[in-house]
Amino acid sequence: MYQRKARILFLCTGNSCRSQMAEGWANHLGSEWLEATSAGIEAHGKNPRAIAVMREAGVDISRQESTRVMPQMLAQVDLVVTVCGHADEHCPVLPPGVQKKHWPLEDPAKATGTEDEIMAKFRATRDEVRIRIESLIGDIKRSVRGGDKERA
Repeated sequence: MYQRKARILFLCTGNSCRSQMAEGWANHLGSEWLEATSAGIEAHGKNPRAIAVMREAGVDISRQESTRVMPQMLAQVDLVVTVCGHADEHCPVLPPGVQKKHWPLEDPAKATGTEDEIMAKFRATRDEVRIRIESLIGDIKRSVRGGDKERA
């Protein structure tokens, strides 16, 4: 039986780092189960360090766009995942049936120190996002399998 992929929007303040990483990981690891996009309360452009650390992990996010969230985006998704407190607090009202989760991820763009120290923060965020995406994919798989059992 055909099961539609879950549609997920990752929402951040500027759609430059965390939400971009989440979109990249979700589409890389879960393309069989979900379709991911990302947006921001504002659009700040993509962070070159986020692109670099994702490339290190074998995921190319360089072609993703930094976009501002629009009502039609929200109407097309099943789940909105806010990845920072500002986006969680300023998340637009969601249409009926759209679920929301919050992942309070530290902003690597605010890291200070040497370039190595800053890149270490970006890598730590990248790795935390991957773990959260893997868990989300597991939840989606269980939900789909549970739904199939109910229909059988």
